[in-house]
Parts: sequence; C-alpha cells; structure tokens
Amino acid sequence: MTFEDSDPIGEFDVIRRFFSPSKGSPSQGHFSQNPVLLGIGDDCALMNSPPPGEVYAITSDMLVAGRHFFKDANPTLLGHKCLAVNLSDLAAMGAKPIAYNLSIALPDIDIAWLEQFSNGLHTIADVHDCTLIGGDTTAGPLTISITAIGTVHPQQALRRSGALVGDDIWLSNTVGDARLVLGFRRGEWNTPLPWQELAIRMDGPTPRIDLGLGLRGVASSAIDVSDGLLGDLGHILDASKVSAKIWIDDIPCSPPLREVSLELRRLCTLKGGDDYELCFTAPQKNRSLVQSLSEHLHLPLTRIGEVTKRIPEQPNMALLDKDNVPLPVDLAKQYMRSFDHFK
Repeated sequence: MTFEDSDPIGEFDVIRRFFSPSKGSPSQGHFSQNPVLLGIGDDCALMNSPPPGEVYAITSDMLVAGRHFFKDANPTLLGHKCLAVNLSDLAAMGAKPIAYNLSIALPDIDIAWLEQFSNGLHTIADVHDCTLIGGDTTAGPLTISITAIGTVHPQQALRRSGALVGDDIWLSNTVGDARLVLGFRRGEWNTPLPWQELAIRMDGPTPRIDLGLGLRGVASSAIDVSDGLLGDLGHILDASKVSAKIWIDDIPCSPPLREVSLELRRLCTLKGGDDYELCFTAPQKNRSLVQSLSEHLHLPLTRIGEVTKRIPEQPNMALLDKDNVPLPVDLAKQYMRSFDHFK
C-alpha cells in the first residue's frame, strides 16, 4: 500500500480521522446509562459497571496479512471481518457486545485503504451497538488485533465445559463455503463452481449474536466454528470430558458444496474453518426450544450428532456416514485435526 500526500499525516491524525468517537455511534446497549464513560482520547478508557448480576466477557483475536487474510483483501470486508470474528466469540459465550479496542500495525498510511477499512469496521460495530473505546496504531507489517467486550450473567454463559451425555449436538446455518473459496483462491482445486458467489462467507462472516443470546438457558455448551467444525467441537468434548457420535453426511452445506465430490465436501465441512457458525449442545428435552429459536431467527439449526460417554483410550468422536457406518480410525483422525497457526 502506498500513498503520497503533500501534507503527510501521522499516527494521531489517523486516529482522529478514521477511528475517532464520531466515526461510530455511541453504544446504548442494555445499560441504564452509556456503558462507556470515557472512550478514545485519554490514556485509558473508562467503563461503567455491567448491569446487576452480569459480568464482562472479554475476547481477543489477531489477524495477520498473509496468514489470516490475503494482502490484497478488500479493505471494507476486512474491517467487517476483523470485528466479526471477535463478536463471534462473544456469541459463542452468549454475551451481548458493548465495546471493543483496536490495535493496528500499518506498513504505511494509505488514506483510501483506511477510509474503506474503517467504514467496514464501523458499519458492523453500529449494527451490534458496539463502541470503539481505544487501542493503538504503529508502523509495521499489516496486523490487526481487536479485543471485544460483552456482558452476560455468569450462570447463563455458554461455556465449553457444560456438555452432558445424551445432549444433542447442533450447528447453525451451513459450513464449508469458506474453505471451498480458500481452495479456489489458492489453486487447490478447479471444480467449475460459482465460488465467487460464496466468497462473502469467507470475507464477510456473520457473527451469530442473536443466536447466542437466544441460547441462554437452552444450550449446555457452545463454540464458534473458526478452525474447523470437528476440531472446534473437540474443544467442547475435551472440556466437558465426554465423547460424541457425528452424522457427517448430515452436516448442512450450501447447494454448490453439495455438487462437489464426497471427499471434497467432507474436507470442507468437517475440517475447513472460517465459517463462524455456532456449534452447540443442548439437552434433548430442549429440542422444541431450539427449533422455535430457529424459526424466530429465520436461521437453520441442524442436529448433527449426540454427546456420548467418554471411553478411555478411545477417540473422542465416532464419525458415522449416511449408512451409519463409522469411518476408519485413521481417516477420522485426519478430519478431526483443526487448523493450527504453527503447522
């Protein structure tokens, strides 16, 4: 990114021009007063206490050019995605967003790029009533780090450790499109598909905030699908000390993904990441509540498996095909490996 200007701007000019309080609507949230007492412009932000009985839920995600996104990524969509992935974590905890910090390293100051990036960022922040309250800017390889803050009653938080034997395993919407698009962009496969139409699933994911809020008191555990469905579900199983059986060919996917080979479809739906859908468990007695929530939100929620008892020395997942036959252990292990930043 390069930009020449007769009157170059610096770090604080960037903050004032693109990330000042006027660039985002102040959060009203569900507080009796504005939760942000003091935002950008001082050494620290100040926040009012959360509503009685609630606590803060805090999450951070860092996105690095060339690792988490292509260096030529659309800046508006990138601004959206950087906050969306953090909001997705809040959704998985059943927390309501209220504020966030942004720290960004820039190779140089590109006015046009910053204008688009900040517009994408502020637009999704406004949708979810989430106020930018501070952060940092510096020169360096393009890196974007966001810390998002939400609130939730501690007894309603959707922790990973709450799954119980007999619980249903559910998944929101569809998964696999982001991995399919990534494969096309990297030249991994050339299957003739309208993958450009699916690109928004990778570039502009939708954080399932309303679903997370609706699952309070309904779900027993939850996680967002960022590193691969089975790998992320494995975190729930490990935290809850349980196992699962998964009907892998019942996992919902988009019509284009249903047109590819069975092997590629399984790769994308089971192991692909960047979907930011919610995978959650819920007692069987709550099936009607989950289905009602699906109808209320106009969001498909699909039952994809069941929580089972953990057996020592056995894999924590049994992957069953459409004929209810388990996949070979070695193949199942490959599908259960999630994305690792250092591998």
